[in-house]
Amino acid sequence: MIPAYNKIHNRFKLNSSSFLYEDLEEVAYSYVKEGLPFEKEIGNFLIDWLDDKDYVFVQTSGSTGKPKSIKLQKQAMVHSAIATGDFFKLKPGDTALHCLPSQYIAGKMMLVRAMILGLELDITEPTSQPVFDYEKHYDFCAMVPLQLQKVRTYCNNIKSLIVGGASVSSSLKEAIQGIKTNVFETYGMTETITHIAVKKINNFKIETECHAELVEASHFKTLPNIHISQDERNCLIIEAPKLSKDKIITNDVVKLHSETSFEWFGRYDNVVNSGGVKLFPEQIEAKLESKMSTRFFISKEKEETLGECIILVVESKSNTVDTSVFPGLTKFEIPKKIYSVEKFIESANGKILRQQTLKSLK
Repeated sequence: MIPAYNKIHNRFKLNSSSFLYEDLEEVAYSYVKEGLPFEKEIGNFLIDWLDDKDYVFVQTSGSTGKPKSIKLQKQAMVHSAIATGDFFKLKPGDTALHCLPSQYIAGKMMLVRAMILGLELDITEPTSQPVFDYEKHYDFCAMVPLQLQKVRTYCNNIKSLIVGGASVSSSLKEAIQGIKTNVFETYGMTETITHIAVKKINNFKIETECHAELVEASHFKTLPNIHISQDERNCLIIEAPKLSKDKIITNDVVKLHSETSFEWFGRYDNVVNSGGVKLFPEQIEAKLESKMSTRFFISKEKEETLGECIILVVESKSNTVDTSVFPGLTKFEIPKKIYSVEKFIESANGKILRQQTLKSLK
């Protein structure tokens, strides 16, 4: 039987304390009135979750457009929590670590998973380098790539860790091959109530009882009850009736490998058509990221002969880049111009806002 959103699992614990549904409201108000800023966000969400409405409003990050408020059904969030629980074999009494900001969907869903699945949730401040009990065993955790980069050597007692919110660099993937934790990159968005697909990115030779099939590093595998297809642009279409009544048409160009797996290439709105050759900035960035010493991104601008050309934008006071980083790129992938910005414009949760940063060049 699927649990209702207005019920709390009797095994749920928050920072080692058990709470009934009616008790949580007092906890929430305490967080709002007396808590640290990140605790106030937790309190605000719990107040929204415990009210009489069957929905909540969630703010998008704004990394692929203007930030906006989206209405999500609470029961759909329950279904999302159950899908994650089923995939990772989470059971009542399992431990989880919450170190994400709770004003965004990823942080909110850590709370929902704990309340619905009966997890024992420990909360720590969502800094770039979360501080937690490195000796304590955790069955589940979610982080952004920067957090994983900084605490990867302390993660061996976390059984399964999902990482999302930004792409995972090849250097980070290489750095986590030696840790015991099974790490999964996620694909999703606010509209899909966090991830609808994951791919294993380390320990490929270790076949655990529930993840042995995830040995293909380039493919995302969908969670239960997710149906995928493509439109005429080769962009991903997601049908998730338990999460959204409408089809979700994305701007993500993919290749379908099966009814339940796909490979992600990049954003359709980022594609560069240079002399008739379609280029994905995200793939060029992946080739360069191990060679660049500063933050950067690839974009495009109009060019008379080619139509569009590749440009490189670096976070630096100087637009001088050692050309030794370019071997390995095709002639169309090599940036025709290099621009520098002293500080990239970012969203509240640290994502680079490319379009706004580009506008600041003018």
